Amino acid sequence: MLVVGGGGREHALLWKLAQSPRVGKLYAAPGNGGTGALAENVPLAVDDFDGLVAFAAAEGIHLTVVGPDDPLAAGIVDRFEAADLRVFGPTAAAAQLESSKVYSKRLMDAAGVPTARYETFDSKPPALEHLEGRALPVVVKASGLALGKGVFVCHTLEQARDAVEAIMGERVFGAAGSEVVIEDYLVGPEISLHALCDGSTYTMLPSAQDHKPAGDGDEGPNTGGMGTIVPVPWLDGDDLRRLGETVVAPALAQQAATGSPFAGLLYPGLILTSASPRVLEFNARWGDPETQSYVRLLDSDLLDLLDACVDGRLAGTPVRWQPGYAACVIVASGGYPGECRKGLPISGLDAAEACEDVVVFHSATAIDAGRHVTAGGRVLGVSATGKTLESALDKAYGAVERIAFDGMRYRTDIGRRPWPEPATVALPAS
Repeated sequence: MLVVGGGGREHALLWKLAQSPRVGKLYAAPGNGGTGALAENVPLAVDDFDGLVAFAAAEGIHLTVVGPDDPLAAGIVDRFEAADLRVFGPTAAAAQLESSKVYSKRLMDAAGVPTARYETFDSKPPALEHLEGRALPVVVKASGLALGKGVFVCHTLEQARDAVEAIMGERVFGAAGSEVVIEDYLVGPEISLHALCDGSTYTMLPSAQDHKPAGDGDEGPNTGGMGTIVPVPWLDGDDLRRLGETVVAPALAQQAATGSPFAGLLYPGLILTSASPRVLEFNARWGDPETQSYVRLLDSDLLDLLDACVDGRLAGTPVRWQPGYAACVIVASGGYPGECRKGLPISGLDAAEACEDVVVFHSATAIDAGRHVTAGGRVLGVSATGKTLESALDKAYGAVERIAFDGMRYRTDIGRRPWPEPATVALPAS
C-alpha cells in the first residue's frame, strides 16, 4: 500500500493500516521522520503525479491513499484511475467541495444544506463595496485552499477591508484568493463530522472537535488545528445520525446529481447555533489532527473500510469502535502559524511514547545525524485514549510534558472548553 503525504494524518493512517493482517508492505510518499518506522519513505512529492503513478504501477500497489487536499484538488485520483490503479479519495470534480468555497456554498444551496448567509466576489472593488453595508462581525474567506489559514473573523470594518485586501489585493494565499466568500458570523460550538463515502452511501464516524486558533481560550490566528477530541461528550448517537441526514446525505445526493459522485472521506465542519446547525465548510479528505484521534478508537480493519469505499460496497461493511475517548494535542514550533525555525533537535520522544495509552504521531519531523529534528510548524501530535475524556487528556498532556525542543509550544486547554447548555444549541429534529 502507498500513503501519499508527509504529515501527522498520514502517520496515523499508516499506524492503523499496519495493524491489518492483509497489509504486507507499506510505502509513504514522501513521509516524515516518524513514518519510516512503519513504512518505506519514498522521495516523491505529493504533486509528482507522474512519479507516483509510475511507482504504484511498478510496485503493484494494491491501494493508494491520498492524505492532503492539494493533490486531490489537482486531480491525483483522476490520474490514478486513468492508469487503472486503485486509489482512495475523491476526483478533482468532487473535491471542489473543499477546493472552492464558492462551489461548496452553491452546492449547499442546491442541496438544502444549512449554512451561513453569504455573498461571493471575484474582484476586489465589489467586495469592498459590499462590506460598507454589512452588519458586523463578518467572516471573510479565501475561496481556494489556504492550509486552514484563509479565514478571517472581522469585528470591525477596517479588519474586513484588510482581509479582502490581503486575500485579493496582496494575494497572500496565491490563486486561492481569486474569489472571496463574505458571510455572516455565527455563534455556537464547532464540531467536525467525518463520513466514509462510496459515491452513493456513507458511514458516519464519531463526532470530533478541533481547536483551530493558535492560543488558549481560542485566542490568536487560525491554524490547521491545535488538537482534537473524539467523541464530543455532549452529542449522542441519535444526534450524529440526524446530523448525517441533514448534512452528509443531501451533499452526497447533490454531488451524484451533478455527475461527480463523492467517494472518499467527507469532512464537514459545523457550528451549532441556537437556531440550527450550519455548515462552515466542507473538506474532501481526512481531517488533521482529527485522524490522529480517530485511529486510536477505530476497532475495524482500516483497509477493509477503504476497499469498501473504493469498490462501492460500503453499505454492507460494518464499522466497530472501541469504547471511551481519544485526544490529540499538537506540539508546534515557536511562531506557528507564521515562520518557524527548522532543524531543532527534539528530546523526550521515547519517554512520551512509554506513557500509558499514548502514541506520538509525527507531523513535521526529519532525521538529522540519527536524531529527530523539527521540520515545520505542527511538529507532533501526542494522542492518548481513556475511559473518560479527562483521563485521555491527562495522559496526552503528561506525555507532552516529556517532550522538549527550542521554542516548543502547545495549547493547554484542548478538550477543556465548557460544554454548551442544551438551550444554546439546536440539533435536527428526529
